[in-house]
Amino acid sequence: MQRVILVAFDGAQGLDIFGPAEAFAAARRSSAATGYEIVLASAAGGAVRTTSGISVATRPLERVPPRGGDTVLAVGGSDGAMRRAVVDAALLAWIARAARVVRRIGSVCTGAFVLAAAGVLDGRRAATHWSSCDLLAAFRPSVTVDADAIFVKDGRVWTSAGVTTGIDMALAMVEEDHGRRVADAVAARLVLYARRPGFQSQFSEVLVAQTSSSDPLGPTVQWARANLRRSIDVEGLAKRAAMSVRTLHRRCAEEFGTTPAKLIERLRVEHARTLVATTTLATKAIAAQCGFGSAPRLTRAFERTLGVAPGAYRLMTAPRRAEGRHNRRARGPRSSGLAFVNDR
Repeated sequence: MQRVILVAFDGAQGLDIFGPAEAFAAARRSSAATGYEIVLASAAGGAVRTTSGISVATRPLERVPPRGGDTVLAVGGSDGAMRRAVVDAALLAWIARAARVVRRIGSVCTGAFVLAAAGVLDGRRAATHWSSCDLLAAFRPSVTVDADAIFVKDGRVWTSAGVTTGIDMALAMVEEDHGRRVADAVAARLVLYARRPGFQSQFSEVLVAQTSSSDPLGPTVQWARANLRRSIDVEGLAKRAAMSVRTLHRRCAEEFGTTPAKLIERLRVEHARTLVATTTLATKAIAAQCGFGSAPRLTRAFERTLGVAPGAYRLMTAPRRAEGRHNRRARGPRSSGLAFVNDR
């Protein structure tokens, strides 16, 4: 059996633990040839309390020596829990040691801060919860934070965005280990609406499309998604929503935290990034399908939203060759000045 070690602490997010754990457990039930031993551990061991108030039993990390075939995942948690975790010397030392030994090491949600504090993410691309992306970039400037991807694989290091994306990442690991058939069977067993690839944005056109039909913006956004080839401006969108431009601005700020113009651009970029990552279409053809009109306009929007050009993004999301750097030693932990956005 392959061992999956979930590293937790008091204040850990319960779904960060149980989402991946159930995905790996479902893989074991879906195929006689597939086996994962799931271990929940913490620095001191014993019971740890999750964000929902439920306590779970853990093994002490000192009794779980990392092995070459292991997958290690550091979970996220509440703000206070993360502030304590990133200065826990025993926890960080174990993570740094594991990074030099195990087959895969990763994080769920704000668990990325634990990996960052242990030096595991230095020089790598990583994801975390959308609300903590800027904080992670400031906390460890040597990390390239992908604010859009729902999970990132950089060599042997995997990181996922917020909460439920840990399930998507675990399914990708199952697929890497045992093939798509098993991963799809797990997704079906878990009654997932869809398996989401890592490049799908945290700001997702699928999630936006699920805006309630009773909300005046719901049908309007769905119409915009279906008509990206057309020339859509703020005035036209307001007319479609039967709102004044001023009201449309207010509703977009309330519902999506952005302006109508930026919402339209994000919908276009979201569709374009999917085409860039999953097709061989030329940039000019993708620009036409997404309503940008020209390749330069698409490139500027891509760089403005994602920080990279379409060509570079296509290379980033292509299957990666084996990397010599994956065996380098992880740097040791450093002190933390971490102050979370939600601090009071």
